Amino acid sequence: MTSLALRQNYTCRGVFLDKTNQRTSSPSSSAVSVMVDPRRAGARSSPGETLSRFMSAAAILLLLLLLFDALLRIDARPEYSPSPMQLLRSDHRDGKVAISVDEFGAKGNGLDDDTAISGTIIAPSDPEIWDGHDPRKWIYFHGVNEIVVRGGGTVNGMGHEWWSRSCKRNATNPCRHAPTAITFHRSKHVILQDLNVFNSQQMHVAFTSCSHVRVSRLKVIAPAESPNTDGIHISESRSIVVEGSIISTGDDCISIVGNSSNIQVKGIVCGPGHGISIGSLGKSNSFSKVHHILVEKSLIINSENGLRIKTWQGGSGYARNIKFRNIQMSNVSNPIIIDQYYCDSLSPCENQTSAVEVHDIAFVGIKGTSATQNAIAFSCSDSAPCEKILLTDIQLLLESGGNATAYCWKASGSSSGLITPPSCLSSGLFNLIKQKANSIEGSSSPSR
Repeated sequence: MTSLALRQNYTCRGVFLDKTNQRTSSPSSSAVSVMVDPRRAGARSSPGETLSRFMSAAAILLLLLLLFDALLRIDARPEYSPSPMQLLRSDHRDGKVAISVDEFGAKGNGLDDDTAISGTIIAPSDPEIWDGHDPRKWIYFHGVNEIVVRGGGTVNGMGHEWWSRSCKRNATNPCRHAPTAITFHRSKHVILQDLNVFNSQQMHVAFTSCSHVRVSRLKVIAPAESPNTDGIHISESRSIVVEGSIISTGDDCISIVGNSSNIQVKGIVCGPGHGISIGSLGKSNSFSKVHHILVEKSLIINSENGLRIKTWQGGSGYARNIKFRNIQMSNVSNPIIIDQYYCDSLSPCENQTSAVEVHDIAFVGIKGTSATQNAIAFSCSDSAPCEKILLTDIQLLLESGGNATAYCWKASGSSSGLITPPSCLSSGLFNLIKQKANSIEGSSSPSR
């Protein structure tokens, strides 16, 4: 097993592992591009210093590279001999310099594990470094299969300047995209473990259109007031396991959004932040479906929300077969919440009749303290009420002492065991009778 560890801090603008750049094939090679902040790298370095810096940057490549079967090529100047692995430096006159990093320990045989982060990778602190480049990307894996990224090191997004320019901080600022620290896109059989991810410019770790992913033993930290800094974001993905991690950010600890399924979350310490969320779903009248989600054996502390399902008015699709089980709450606002009127907009959202359907949702063994009077809040759609909601063994008291309450609007289901505060769910049987009565009344109305 070969493992190269980064023993120093290094500032880089972007790391991209992209299978879509393939030009030719080779049995056991791949490529990564790294764009380095020229102000940190130094455009006037001596030849010896430049070579030394190249060698340091080459180490970064190995930290985030697991070689797979196809040879991936990234454009380089013609006068450079082709290499399976290339380093791109933005302080060169044409922005690209290619060097081989095989000599630094990468075997590229598809068998040896040579992807380890044991030092610190630091992003540039100035958002203007991203001018002319995709502002959503920093460390980016695209189309990579069977990759393991681990090592105990740290990825620091240096997000403070991004946050200060956010429209969430100041409504007079323009709303703009910001990089996600680590993104996996269209990748399969991914293991991400034993890493620290701090102060991302926006989301910390994202999986989009991925499958068969296991995330464990991460520490994801950003200030509670940092905007849109979700800890782990899962979108259009399936068969994902997130476990044994500590997440404390300014937004959702974990967010699971449209067209995701078979997601398991367990052993998470979450907070502060916005809790563990399904959604938001249905924004801009879109179709979303999320199903077969299990969140269990976790602790949520000092968070603005606990276990949340949030959908926009006007959307379509469904959130169903979702179970939250054995979760401990401590001083959490809105410990249990379904909100079909979610509106994260600077202007009021328009009332609309269509909605993402929410049904077959279970809350089992949820205990602890609430920072808000309503420990349970189900605000469901008039046209698509929440149905088949199950409450079992719920014990939520006010953090300040005394009894909390439950609020329900257009929510039906059942409860069992000790329920504190008492359930406000209407009987599903009553709703069924009412629907049948309305149907009979409608069919018996005289035609015009």
